[in-house]
Amino acid sequence: MIERTHDVLTFTLNNVDHGNEVTGPMFDAMLAELRAEATRPSARVLRLRARGKVFCTGRERAGRDAAAIHKEVSRLMELKRTLKTSPLISVAEIQGDALGFGFGLAIVCDFVYVADNASLGFPEMRFGLAPAAIMAYLGEYALPRFAFPLVLFGDPIVPQHALQIGLISQVCSAGHLAADADALVERILKLDPNATRNCKEFFQTAQQNSFDQNCRLAVEALTVGSMAILAKEK
Repeated sequence: MIERTHDVLTFTLNNVDHGNEVTGPMFDAMLAELRAEATRPSARVLRLRARGKVFCTGRERAGRDAAAIHKEVSRLMELKRTLKTSPLISVAEIQGDALGFGFGLAIVCDFVYVADNASLGFPEMRFGLAPAAIMAYLGEYALPRFAFPLVLFGDPIVPQHALQIGLISQVCSAGHLAADADALVERILKLDPNATRNCKEFFQTAQQNSFDQNCRLAVEALTVGSMAILAKEK
């Protein structure tokens, strides 16, 4: 389900009978909204939620030949890339188990709030599949010594452990998860919209560049930002 309320765009996974697995039409709908926001921003916050007892236990695997599978996984990676680089500040609200693709999707959000009774993990290796999609970026969030055992053995972990190794932002009591996420969204919306987008863009760019590159970019960014503040004061 896709909803807009003022400056907040909300994606609610609603495939409850199948563990909130993300289907092809769900992929396409989310991608379309994120692409529209990238070219014509109309919201400021993206909220990723789910109905039912679990957050997301994976994705639909409909492909039965190489071409179909290639198309599916390409779309999967495009959704994650588009979500990660979106100008929106993204907040994942994990009220239940998040496994495989579901956990990987949440991790690329800017903030990941998790109920304390949820189970998290990457069980793909238990089915004989190396989880390359999550390994493409897991090292950006957790040190290799912590990250590799998660994908190699596929053991579920508790939210507190995920917090300690840098995969999530906050562990919340199940009864207060929604309220905690509400408070976070309100705090984001109090920030200057342009400065918020610039902050996210620069932060992500800086992760890929050298220190010298970032210093040069910082000079330009601070000049433009300072001029914008001076213009408001006039």
